Amino acid sequence: MKFLILAGGSGTRLWPLSRQAKPKQVQPWLDASTMLQHTWRRLRYRFAARDIFVSTTAAHLAEVRRQLPQLKPRTIIVEPQSRNTAAAIGLACLVLARQHPNEVVVTVNSDHHVADSQAYCRTLNLGERIVRALPHRLLLLGVKPTYPETGYGYIKLGSILRRVGSSQVFAVERFTEKPSLARAKSYVRSWKYLWNSGLFMFYPQALLKLYRQYAPRLQRGLGRLDIRRSGSGEWRVGNKKFSCLPALSLDYAVVERARELAVLPAEFGWADVGHWRTVYDILANPKGSNVSKGRYVSIASGGNLVYSLAGKLVATVGVRDHVIIDTGDALLVCPRARTQDVKHLVTELKARGMKKYL
Repeated sequence: MKFLILAGGSGTRLWPLSRQAKPKQVQPWLDASTMLQHTWRRLRYRFAARDIFVSTTAAHLAEVRRQLPQLKPRTIIVEPQSRNTAAAIGLACLVLARQHPNEVVVTVNSDHHVADSQAYCRTLNLGERIVRALPHRLLLLGVKPTYPETGYGYIKLGSILRRVGSSQVFAVERFTEKPSLARAKSYVRSWKYLWNSGLFMFYPQALLKLYRQYAPRLQRGLGRLDIRRSGSGEWRVGNKKFSCLPALSLDYAVVERARELAVLPAEFGWADVGHWRTVYDILANPKGSNVSKGRYVSIASGGNLVYSLAGKLVATVGVRDHVIIDTGDALLVCPRARTQDVKHLVTELKARGMKKYL
């Protein structure tokens, strides 16, 4: 089994700490280690370094190599620029189909939190058995929702496809992306709905076949790429042809359209660290307490996430359930319930030409 860590995203909802030059996956959110480093160690808990590949962009390559000095050049796949996950995974499939055509591949997002590494690795091993039994299907790992998150995608379970040991594998009936709060609450009450964790397992050629069927323009563009090892050993492609690829997520380009899907329910304490409320939810102990990094003093305040990263003292009086992030050149103040909207703030900065803050 081969593991593909996706480390080329931007993380606009975690502004102002996540920036274009240093995005969320290479930042230390929860402790002294970055999410990329946590992802690497989680896989190394059970799997060999030679089986772990990293997909990143040319702009972030130096930082990835600095944070993962044990990473070998032959396991690094470099995009000239970010064209979203469908292009990144498609490029990696071409490399892995050439080098390891008979190996199951797992896509692993570098911005996810996992509480139980042992259960996580056991689930991946089980997923490999399932893909070998169902080689023409794309396997999704779905996570039982623990609260009504409106920022995640949900998978509705269909009929049972197969039993593997004590586990059941289901067909996918449908997807729902970012439901309303009322609908999300109903999903939590039903066993038929799972969070879409973004963990996909497949044979490279099987996924490329789905590209041909459901995303033919992208597949044709991938077929024109000239993939080579650079002088320093990484896998690279030219920018001109790669920049012409459609910028689509794998979910939109293939997953939400395909019929050749299977889903395995899993539980290993998963969270997508996609916005500030998730950071608070992971760190708050007990719930409702303040979480802070840096110098912070509070009076009659609670439920706040406060990062003071430039040495400034932050003080609050009577402030509840807010996010306050000070990076020195930018200050974000936002209700915790509206952290999904931070991405719109980044869009506004772009529209105003305020590039220095991106």
